Amino acid sequence: MKDLFSEHSKLYSQFRPTYPSALYEFIFSHVHTFNTAWDCGTGNGQSARVLSTRFKKVLATDISAKQIEQAFKADTIFYSVCSERTNFADRSLDLVTVSQAIHWFDINAFYQEVHRLSKPNAILAVWGYSLLSITPEIDSLLYNFYRNVVGSYWDKERHLIDEQYKTIPFPFEEIVAPPFDFSFEWTIEQLAGYLTTWSAVRKYMQVNEINPVKKLIEEISPWWGEGSMCVTFPLFLRMGRVNSM
Repeated sequence: MKDLFSEHSKLYSQFRPTYPSALYEFIFSHVHTFNTAWDCGTGNGQSARVLSTRFKKVLATDISAKQIEQAFKADTIFYSVCSERTNFADRSLDLVTVSQAIHWFDINAFYQEVHRLSKPNAILAVWGYSLLSITPEIDSLLYNFYRNVVGSYWDKERHLIDEQYKTIPFPFEEIVAPPFDFSFEWTIEQLAGYLTTWSAVRKYMQVNEINPVKKLIEEISPWWGEGSMCVTFPLFLRMGRVNSM
């Protein structure tokens, strides 16, 4: 698993979008028992926080200790620093979740661990979100930035996000998920903060010693309305039943 987010963990915690309740409710509707969940690649604990409202115990792991330092804390969430391999007990999990992270994993190793840890009929849910949309004029500028300005700085795994996880192997009894999206009212400063969390932007900054988001925001500013604007992310989910009885 690649660690691309330790260096800007505070920024990540502040500006990354939160997932809609409809996503979690759809996942929970397929879970049989709510004893133990594992949130792998938990980052700042955003999903672990929601899981803790339903599960007696949430195991939340990430390879970044700095991310976990910024994570939401609760008595029922147990954080640990590790990759796809854990020391958790066999057949102990009711749900495994991965949010915007499985494209960084050693997927085969992760799936082996999911099979080892999952109870019969446990659920695996992996989701992510792709390029945001605001207005046609701003979207054109964002797309050019995404493809042509920082495009060469994305890791090769980024294409899995562009393909909305449709091309990842998924050897489970798949449950068809509806389309989701989620929207926020953001100021242009919040947009800039979010864009600066992109791993490609961070690499661009390391190489060129300049933040390319500043120029993009200058280009967007004439198209930005007063105050905040609606920002929409397409959200995609793949979900399946593990170790079916």
